[in-house]
Amino acid sequence: MSFLGPLIARGARRCVLVNDRTGIAVAHDVEAALDSRSRRKGLLGRDGLQHDQALVLAPCNAIHTFGMRFAIDAVFVAKDGRVMKIVEHLAAWRIAGSLRALATVELPAGQARRAGLTEGDRLVVHRVAGARIVAQPR
Repeated sequence: MSFLGPLIARGARRCVLVNDRTGIAVAHDVEAALDSRSRRKGLLGRDGLQHDQALVLAPCNAIHTFGMRFAIDAVFVAKDGRVMKIVEHLAAWRIAGSLRALATVELPAGQARRAGLTEGDRLVVHRVAGARIVAQPR
């Protein structure tokens, strides 16, 4: 199954992003930008991300922070959720990318390190139904 499956699934009210290697939740509030309009807007106009938030842009293998008001961590992810590249503390007015990535996960600056993410880790998106996480098949 694709890394994006739970984000695309109908009825997914809330999703959690988990590092499969460690079991640590990287973000408890995952927003998806899966169409052209939402990818273009991204985080523009916001003052920041909460410590437990993430924005997943897909398809997206490169981002810019032109016009942004805060730094972010950018995690470039393959179709299977494997972390291809991590750019920490990407400041405003910068560009970053990874040609092999399918999606980009934008996190609050410092969150990739706090969550112990390393290149090669596999990220998994779980849908949350009520108080219960719905595990996704591998």
